[in-house]
Amino acid sequence: VQLQASGGGLVQPGGSLRLSCVASGGTLTSYAVAWFRQAPGNEREYVSCVTTGDFTYYSDSVKGRFTISRDNAKNAVYLQMNSLKSEDTAVYYCARDWVCREGGMRLEWGQGTQVTVSS
Repeated sequence: VQLQASGGGLVQPGGSLRLSCVASGGTLTSYAVAWFRQAPGNEREYVSCVTTGDFTYYSDSVKGRFTISRDNAKNAVYLQMNSLKSEDTAVYYCARDWVCREGGMRLEWGQGTQVTVSS
């Protein structure tokens, strides 16, 4: 199974982006899917996760601004990011596992998509 993260780009502070994570060669439906991010010089940071039962979790830094969702028909998970701040600048990765793990998902990871928030 390969995960493909996309949707990153350059956006001004206060703007929005929607990231997509699509699986090929397998399914996301029966798995938890999480988003992590890593900024230069920083450790990888947990952002959000959606369980197989569609429960959602968010880090305190993005709660109220980001929304994770899944579309089983498209075998995809999305991260809607609103009210973006400069500190959201990072490479964003999606990953899958049987459960949500803030310390890192144990199955496949996508290649990452760059999000840059700057005026």
